Amino acid sequence: MTDIDAREKISNRRVDAFIVVRTLAHALALLPLARILFAAFTGGLSINPIQDVEQRLGRAAIALLTAALAVTPAVTLSGWKKLGKLARPLGLYAFGYAFLHFLTFIWLDFGFNGPLLLRELREKPYIILGLSALIILNALAVTSFRWWQRRLGKIWKRLHRLVYLAGVLAVLHYGLAVKGNLFTLQGNVLLPVLYGIGILILLAIRIPVVKNRLKKS
Repeated sequence: MTDIDAREKISNRRVDAFIVVRTLAHALALLPLARILFAAFTGGLSINPIQDVEQRLGRAAIALLTAALAVTPAVTLSGWKKLGKLARPLGLYAFGYAFLHFLTFIWLDFGFNGPLLLRELREKPYIILGLSALIILNALAVTSFRWWQRRLGKIWKRLHRLVYLAGVLAVLHYGLAVKGNLFTLQGNVLLPVLYGIGILILLAIRIPVVKNRLKKS
């Protein structure tokens, strides 16, 4: 077998492996929605079904947002550049779940009642944090297509770095929404704290000095 044949064989294996990884990523991204629908049709939701659905969608959104943020560090650590193609679909899934989370809140929970929603915003400022994260994700989702990338040029990269801000805002929203105190680490705040630590680590890996050292190791 020649060197060219060997390289071609390795390349084909990597393509096959990426197809498996991509398929698995899509399947796992759709799993939370499938579980919600299954629970809804089989009576598996809690005594407060609207809140249950709302919380499940929110948890799925932050999990997929973290997964999307992990793509670039995964490329850095593994050197497998094809993994970078997963960032966009995972980000779009995160936006989709975040939008459904918000829609459930304003529609099923509050029936699009403006005065009630405004009062809720005043009483629970963490909702504004979640809404801010959603607005950023919406902007990133709309401009995630190549046409926008060519149109915006260098601005596109700067704009899409806001995904980390969206991640931080989402973690704060999640941490302040659960029963407990995010700042004193009391109550049901374990998952928000873990997500927060994870996002900070992923952000640190993108720092040029850290990124270069990881590539050399």
